[in-house]
Amino acid sequence: MQLSRINSLVELFFTKYKEISSITDKPFLKWFKENEKDFLTWEQVSSKIQILSEYLRANLAEGDRCIILSENRPEWLISDISIMNAGGVTVPLFTTYSEKDYEYIINDCTPKICIVSNEIQLKKIEKFISDEIIVLSIEFINERIKNIENIFDEYLKKNKSDSHISFNQNLKRKDLACIIYTSGTTGNPKGVMLSHGGILSNCEGAQEILNQLVENSEATFLTWLPLSHSYEHAVQFVQISLGAKIYYAESLEKLLSNMSIAKPTIMTAVPRFYQNLYSKISMNFLKQKGFKKKLISSTISIGTKKLNNENLTLWEKSINFFCEKLVRRKIKNQFGGKLKAFVSGGGALDQKIGEFLNAIGLPTLQGYGLTEASPVVSCNIPGKIKIDTVGPPFKTNQVNIAKDGEILVKGENVMLGYWNMKKETDEVIRNGWLHTGDIGEITKDGNLKITDRKKEIIVSLGGDNISPSKIENLLCLSEKIKQSFVYGDKKTYLVALIVTDSIENRKDITIYLENLNKTLSLVEKVKKFKLIVEEFTIDNGMLTPTLKLKRKKILEKYKEDLEKFY
Repeated sequence: MQLSRINSLVELFFTKYKEISSITDKPFLKWFKENEKDFLTWEQVSSKIQILSEYLRANLAEGDRCIILSENRPEWLISDISIMNAGGVTVPLFTTYSEKDYEYIINDCTPKICIVSNEIQLKKIEKFISDEIIVLSIEFINERIKNIENIFDEYLKKNKSDSHISFNQNLKRKDLACIIYTSGTTGNPKGVMLSHGGILSNCEGAQEILNQLVENSEATFLTWLPLSHSYEHAVQFVQISLGAKIYYAESLEKLLSNMSIAKPTIMTAVPRFYQNLYSKISMNFLKQKGFKKKLISSTISIGTKKLNNENLTLWEKSINFFCEKLVRRKIKNQFGGKLKAFVSGGGALDQKIGEFLNAIGLPTLQGYGLTEASPVVSCNIPGKIKIDTVGPPFKTNQVNIAKDGEILVKGENVMLGYWNMKKETDEVIRNGWLHTGDIGEITKDGNLKITDRKKEIIVSLGGDNISPSKIENLLCLSEKIKQSFVYGDKKTYLVALIVTDSIENRKDITIYLENLNKTLSLVEKVKKFKLIVEEFTIDNGMLTPTLKLKRKKILEKYKEDLEKFY
């Protein structure tokens, strides 16, 4: 399939469906939930999209916004494509937004239709939606709300055959496909307007990576990251382009058990997931003794050398044979046994975690992007991984480094702008270049390397620029430290908040910090810290739905405590 010739995300789906239509029972979507039916086939999904599109088309004008508020499930993808096919614009909402965010977004995008999964989700937005807004549900029905399954049933009763395939051929690549609100670490969310062509260009850019991973095998994905996240939202169209089989995970807690059944070939997630994975595997490794402990140590050291393309001695090659058979294969089997790669995006992955996972047989490709770029800009390529970089830029976009080090992006993937925010749009898109707010460089290999976040840089009293996220990532490599927050703008030294399970961990954390400080430059050393047991979460407003620290909110609560250190 030549993605450059596809005009819309709707056309992408129906073109792929036609390619595989001879296999009428080809499995497509499956939700890992108790008592749920087996896979929906491509045939069934196509039929449901056409029926729902027809219903929506009768209630929408071109460009009308339609909200989706649901956990990941097959109906999410069906609703998304149906909305666009009907000429509407999808507005995904996180199920973890605050009440204030729901109110703001609904008032800002003025939806014509809201699709919710259940009564729990409806209650979150009910008081913000007027009687004029049509509400459709997946799981329930009442006097005001129509059930989507009923729409399918009613249509099929009236129409003996639903095999006729039709889709909206008026859609063009430059047309608005969705508005994805970035939660942001400060202020109200911004509605990022992404075009059909922007997301399609992302799919095209990813082909170089994916073709190597799924060559001669069926692509299977296990989706865990919310589809309301720009990263996973774009990934679903990559999945479609591959004709992939897609499983929707039950929950984070059941992810590993779901993986053992789904046996995914590719899985995408944010750095927080990999950090937790690293901690769990590391703790298990620490419990081992004798021969097992030595073999694990060899697996990590030899695996790291291989990752860095260093030559192995004859002895190391022979040891590596046993590492592969006795350690890496066992680890791979815990993740289904067919995993070709984890792909990390949505934030910076610590280099040590990346090296560790690759060394133990879990290939992990770090990419880089932002919602405003549809969202991927670059990604490491299998067999050419440079763990300290985010890989080469996709061929479908240009990357330039400004004089101050800021990463600039140009291409079809750059957003159309922020919804109802012309001033803010003009501030970040200048002369066609998206100003990302990230600081980076291009290596001699042509890879993009992220060095800082422009807005989050701490400037010490001595004028030194310090990256708090770098130090926070290093702190969280300790098994005793769950989260951290580094503070010290316009101060003489840095201090930190450290989240831990128990205050009794102070001694271990003090020793870890002392050793860490020896590896840091003078201005990066953390001189003092405060232990807290309350985690930074989405519910308490200190994490965004994409699991980034809300620095302003954390400071509102803890600034007084931090200032006492000076």
